[in-house]
Order: sequence, then structure tokens, then C-alpha cells
Amino acid sequence: MLNLYKILVYLLTPFLWALLFVRKIKGKEDTARIKERRGIPSLPCPQGHLIWIHAASVGEAQSALILINRIQKISGNIHFLVTSGTVTSATLMAARLPAKAFHQYVPLDHCSWVNRFLDHWQPDFVLWMESELWPATLDNLKRRNIPLLLINARLSDTSFIRWKIIQPVAKKILNCFNLIITQTEKDAERYNALGASKVIATDNIKYSAATLPHDAADLEQLQHDLKDRPIWLYASTHEGEEAIACRIHDALKHAFPNLLTILVPRHPERRDALKMLHPNIVFRGTEKNLPTDTTEIYIADTLGELGLFYRLSPIAMIGRSFSNDGGGGHNPIEAAQLNCAVITGANIQYQSAIFQALHDQDAVLQVHTEAAFQETLTTLIKDNTLREQYQTRAFNFAQSKNKAVDDVIEQIKPFLPMGGSHD
Repeated sequence: MLNLYKILVYLLTPFLWALLFVRKIKGKEDTARIKERRGIPSLPCPQGHLIWIHAASVGEAQSALILINRIQKISGNIHFLVTSGTVTSATLMAARLPAKAFHQYVPLDHCSWVNRFLDHWQPDFVLWMESELWPATLDNLKRRNIPLLLINARLSDTSFIRWKIIQPVAKKILNCFNLIITQTEKDAERYNALGASKVIATDNIKYSAATLPHDAADLEQLQHDLKDRPIWLYASTHEGEEAIACRIHDALKHAFPNLLTILVPRHPERRDALKMLHPNIVFRGTEKNLPTDTTEIYIADTLGELGLFYRLSPIAMIGRSFSNDGGGGHNPIEAAQLNCAVITGANIQYQSAIFQALHDQDAVLQVHTEAAFQETLTTLIKDNTLREQYQTRAFNFAQSKNKAVDDVIEQIKPFLPMGGSHD
């Protein structure tokens, strides 16, 4: 079956070229670096040991940063190649990767392109983040006897059902990994049920992330300008959620005339689609435009500033839990770390374990309808004591879990290249 997959992908080479072209036209590929998607490097291979970390998108990239920072404390002689498939994650990596770490776009799962990538980089060790599994890439790594670990692994209900249908294929793919380290015991049970040979449950390393960065001068300016206004934030929004936020804002502004709603789109390139949502919108933009006294909707269509707005707003709704794409939820820990009262919508399947842990501590508010969202937001804005209780519980929960990466590092240590040179 795996060989059939490889043959099919090879036969679809013209389609893959066309796919990359279409994605480039839509702004979903980096035009200057699109050759990387075909395994053609844009950087030389560094001298010394090299760990390859694959992080599909922004969430996984945040987890990769945690691992890089911890491994560098063990050995400063290791270089890190971080790959991802989105322009947003590449921008994040460019801003936040430390010394001896660099980014490339991951090649599409085409054997020739993957082999070209591996021939150039020749990694000593590979860490694969969370859940995006590319059969040809993983099989090629196993054939080259390169140690390969699946880190922070998760498996949603839907994904588990799909993999069960093709369990023999799933077993072959999963056994490319020397070790699978899962976020929860439930995830471990599912990987074992699919035939994985070595699985260990630890905890979600996202708990150990450093707080999101911010510009202190920008925060001081915004706090000064907005000090007398009630503020709430809808973080990492996807299509459909900005419209919900605007409707709720218009309903609430009668009770709170100077209310400011802040939206941080997950994909800022969608800004053109947001211009007509409301008659009173200010886009932050690269010029860092500020909201005026009469601004109602402030859209932070920038990258890397979510930490600024979590610090500014005492209330944060977590995006992709009400979106038109069916949702799945984004990471709420970033908001909890920065003392926000956390709200989420109904669709949280991608972060269900984290939200359940927060729920067990009464540290999150989940709403299932737009009406309930509006009611909950109204209550939090009105009731300072209740809002502060949710802020404190969320913050305390995040603090209690911030050592989660320690167990993961202990499992990784035996595989780390600690001596010799990279050939």
C-alpha cells in the first residue's frame, strides 16, 4: 500500500507543480522560497550535529521553540533545522528562532523531493511534532536509519476512526518512529490500538511555553490610550468569527458605549475580506495604527503581537471554536499564562485535553451558541469579581503545568547526538 502511494504521488507530479503555483497565486506560498517545497535548499548545511524538527504550522512551531530552547541548555553544539508548511509559521520562526536554528519549508511528500531534501541536510535525529504524518517522508527516514520521534502526539476522535479503517497502513507508518510521546494517556491508548510499537504518555509541552513576547512601549501606549474603556479580545480568529464578534459588539455597546473589541486574525492576509464587516474599524497594520476614542473594532492584522493583546485585554475568546471551517480550537494556555479570563466556543476537538483540564479547575468558560457567548461576555465585563476569579484560576493552572516539558526531555535525551561531527 505504501509503495502504491509513492507511485501515485510520482504520477501526480504535474498536479503538485500546479498546486504549488495556485498556492503561490493565492499568497499561501513564499514566492522567493517556493523551491524549498520541492526539496531544493536555500541555505547551506551547517557543520556539526543537526536535529530536524518538523512543525506543521504555528501551534506546532511554538512547541518546537520550547524543545529547541531546552535542548540547547543540554548541548549548545547542536544545530536545528525547523520545517513547516505555512507562511505564517515561517514568519514566526524568522522572528523567534535562537542562534544555531533556522527555518526551511517542508518539501511535499514526493519521494524525489524528499530524498533531495535529506541528501542535502542529512539530519542526525528527527523530531516530528504532533499529528501531521507524511508516509513517504517517514518511510525514507526509517530506510536511512535516522532516529525519529513523534513528539506531543495527539489523535482526535475523527482521526482515530479514519486510521482504524486502514489500520495495516497506520501500523506501518507509526512504526517508522523509534518512540511516540503523547499528550495524554487517551492518545497513547489510541496509538497502541493502531499498532504503534513504543508509546509513552507524558503531558502537553505547550504548557511549558514561554509567555508570548510583546513590545513594552506599545503596551504602555495602548494602556494609556484605552485606560477607561472596557476591552475584550477575540484571538486567532478564522472565517466567520469576526462577523460574530461584530454582531456581539453591536449588541453590547448599548450597555457599554465605549466598548472596544479587538480581533487578531490567525491569518492576517485575510484583511481585505474584513474591511466591510463594520462601519467603525481601525486596522493596526505594519504602521501600528492606534484606535481612536471612537474606534469600535480594532483589528490587529499583524504577526507576532498576540502577546501584546493578551496583556492588554482581561478577557480572551479563543479562536477557531466558532469558525465556518468546523473549528477545532487554538491553544488557550497562551491566554491563561497572561492572566486572561478564557472563553471558548463549542468546537475544541484539537485542544480537548487542555480545555478539559482547564474545565476541571473551573478556569475556562465554554459557550455553545452565539447568544450564550454574548451573555457570558456581558457578565464578565459587568462583574469585576467574577472576571478576576477566572483570570486567577486560569493563570494558576498555567503556572502549575509549566514543567511538562521536563518528562519529554528525559525521553529525548538518549537519542540526542552529543559528540562527534555531522558528516
